[in-house]
Amino acid sequence: MDKVYASAAEALKGVVANDQTIAVGGFGLCGIPEALIAALRDSGVKNLTCISNNAGVDGFGLGQLLNTRQVKKMISSYVGENKEFERQYLAGEIEVEFTPQGTLVEKLRAGGAGIPAFFTRTGVGTIVADGKEVREFDGEKYVMERSLVSDVSLVKAYMADRSGNLVFRKTARNYNPNVAMAGKITIVEVEKLVDLGEIDPDAVHLPGIYVHRIVVNAHPEKRIEQRTTRKA
Repeated sequence: MDKVYASAAEALKGVVANDQTIAVGGFGLCGIPEALIAALRDSGVKNLTCISNNAGVDGFGLGQLLNTRQVKKMISSYVGENKEFERQYLAGEIEVEFTPQGTLVEKLRAGGAGIPAFFTRTGVGTIVADGKEVREFDGEKYVMERSLVSDVSLVKAYMADRSGNLVFRKTARNYNPNVAMAGKITIVEVEKLVDLGEIDPDAVHLPGIYVHRIVVNAHPEKRIEQRTTRKA
């Protein structure tokens, strides 16, 4: 089955809608689906709940959706690089559900695996555990976390074949496999598309069963979040 679409806008057509939960891969600006995020912005859908490690930076990544007020809630771990996000949160214009990074990854992985909830020691005794069930196992307290499943997942991979078997590149893998697994519909942006059989089965990082649509963005911008250099 050929899952390739001609553009990011075409890949989103008929899939994204107002009031959805959208999961987006990436860590900082590393491994974000740049073209899909821009197409989501241009689609004009609103009242989105976005699941992502962070909210990009001002004017790039998910930060674009904050500028256009398309996001009503973020489920994130870190939001410190985005001044507009900070302003909206302090002004009560956006809801934020902070989740420890490891817990967020596991919530996505569990959602993709069909596991509705799990127990973890992370957050016990802190505000993370407020309103959640806490249970004792073997003398230790654990907090129950509900898994996450998104209406649509937007993912970045380095390479895909036409059935959606994916290969990620180095640290750009980050949250992307878990985000892909958690999506009811998963759309993947790749830099390289190959025919079936060109990827060694042992080299596949995520099988195509999790992927519904593919779009090629051969030359992403790949901004650096904070460039730090030594003096010459």
